[in-house]
Amino acid sequence: MTKLQGKKQVNALVILFTFTYMVSYITRINYGAIIAEMEQSTGIARSLLSMALTGSFITYGTGQIISGILGDKFSPKKLVSTGFIITVIMNLIIPICQSPYQMLAVWCVNGFAQSLMWPPIVKLMTSLLSNEDYSRATVKISWGSSSGTIFVYLVSPLLISLFGWKSVFVFSAALGIIMLVVWNKYSYEIDLQPRKKTKGKQASSLAALFTPVMICIMVAIILQGMLRDGVTTWMPSYISETYSLSSVISILTGVILPLFSVLSFYIASQLYTKTFKNPVMCAGVIFGIGALSSLGICFVTGHSAVLSVVLSALLTGCMHGVNLMLICMVPAFFKKHGNVSTVSGVINSCTYIGSAASTYGIAVISEKLGWSFTLRMWLLIAIAGTLLCIASAKGWKREHQSD
Repeated sequence: MTKLQGKKQVNALVILFTFTYMVSYITRINYGAIIAEMEQSTGIARSLLSMALTGSFITYGTGQIISGILGDKFSPKKLVSTGFIITVIMNLIIPICQSPYQMLAVWCVNGFAQSLMWPPIVKLMTSLLSNEDYSRATVKISWGSSSGTIFVYLVSPLLISLFGWKSVFVFSAALGIIMLVVWNKYSYEIDLQPRKKTKGKQASSLAALFTPVMICIMVAIILQGMLRDGVTTWMPSYISETYSLSSVISILTGVILPLFSVLSFYIASQLYTKTFKNPVMCAGVIFGIGALSSLGICFVTGHSAVLSVVLSALLTGCMHGVNLMLICMVPAFFKKHGNVSTVSGVINSCTYIGSAASTYGIAVISEKLGWSFTLRMWLLIAIAGTLLCIASAKGWKREHQSD
């Protein structure tokens, strides 16, 4: 299909993709956003409730690889539609689950359904947009995740106060239905051309994904996922338990996190386009700022709820910036191989290896060893991510930016 040239067409596509990503986020992170309230209302232990989150991260991460491969071979539009249909059903089933094990099964299916969205969207963007429009669109579409998070953390306390925690999932499902209708009406079908087999650097092969540089980047992505989703999920519980606040108030503090992520997306894109030109080096610098934020949290915890929230928000904002560089910008360099969707799915799955490990791990560690130990773990993870990105930056430039 011909690239979209008109500004109105490009803007309309970006708006559609942004809202699609926003609603997909709402129907995915709602469980984690209200898990503190679910724990108090049901009396189910945090570690048992968190199994559903861990399971969904595993199926989401695994599904990213499958979805990435499918997105290069089948209609991306239909894949996204399928994802929305399944996620709506799962959101409606969660409120009637009677045990954490039923919740685990349902949310694992939801995780796989959600994985059918991002790689196909990346495939559509690279097919419909020029390189310049793609870079700008990626930043704006990434705001959808922050907007969705803000929406969930603002609306959930109100719904919980009026109707209880189950209403959050019903409301999310309703939004999913609306988005499904809009998506099917306004999204594009694209021609899926078979890849051309060429030699040398143009070879369409996943071998380029498993160089030492890319392996280091994948490990850094895992660490980013551990901090981004681990801190986002458990920050309300950390604030509630450390400063003796109600679960509803602590959920509201979660609004601060995506506000910082919106700012981080803008700053990260500016650093990338105007200063570093290298997504891996840019990610390393942002990771370093996140490490300093983690250090700050260790010093202020127990003394200032406000500073703890602000520094946690800065940490997760930095991880969203790292995500923008490593998950959104890196796949575009594989466009010449014709497997952008596959690459996007594979590397994005790394995020959710980290997410799965940290969501359950933080629940167990915070219960057994306390929040002070947990905060020090966040610091070590951020330092490791910083070093990996900086060490890989030159190799990335040599392998992918010297063509």
